[in-house]
Amino acid sequence: MERQAYENLAVIWDYMHLNMQPCEADCIVGFGNYNDQIAQRAAELYHQGYSDTILFTGGLGRNTDTLWAVSEAEHFAETAMAAGVPERAILLETRSTNTAENIRFTRALLAERGIPVRRILGVHQPFMERRIFAALGVHWPEVEAVITSPQVSIEEYLAHSVRQGVPEQAAIDVIVGDFQRIEVYAKRGYQLPQEIPPEAMRAFHELVRLGYDGQLV
Repeated sequence: MERQAYENLAVIWDYMHLNMQPCEADCIVGFGNYNDQIAQRAAELYHQGYSDTILFTGGLGRNTDTLWAVSEAEHFAETAMAAGVPERAILLETRSTNTAENIRFTRALLAERGIPVRRILGVHQPFMERRIFAALGVHWPEVEAVITSPQVSIEEYLAHSVRQGVPEQAAIDVIVGDFQRIEVYAKRGYQLPQEIPPEAMRAFHELVRLGYDGQLV
């Protein structure tokens, strides 16, 4: 990656983090994606005693429908069990194909199972912390949400994406596209509106100018 691209990517990467501290919750929710580090982080939180239940949510979405033959939730469950999480501690929601469905179907499944939920510990991509928190505010406003993510650097994230079959350009495209969705989806009512610092918006436009535009709305 060119230095100019990296410097601008670092600006939006930092903005999209919320840096919340994990705490005890009624359920750990691992949000579906192509990054199996989400499942590894959920397993880590389970072993640290933050909750005795993990729910993985995700069918096959825009970034995984050509990568895997099973749902994101099933893939994540396999990863978590390989990390020592017992199958009995895992719930699966395998129909959702986008963030709003992730939340709505998760909420419905927990209600169907009779599991009372006041607080969730959500796990998503590092650059999705801010967006999933804002989406929960619209689609599940009564739940207290604490959001965390795999504890990785930009370099570690991109290297892992490549190992999973996602080229670096495509992985950066996803980050840039998700930044754009913070503003666009708020205007459409999908997420709570959030202030975007001028330096973050400048960094976004520079990344688009440099050609990282493959996942724009």
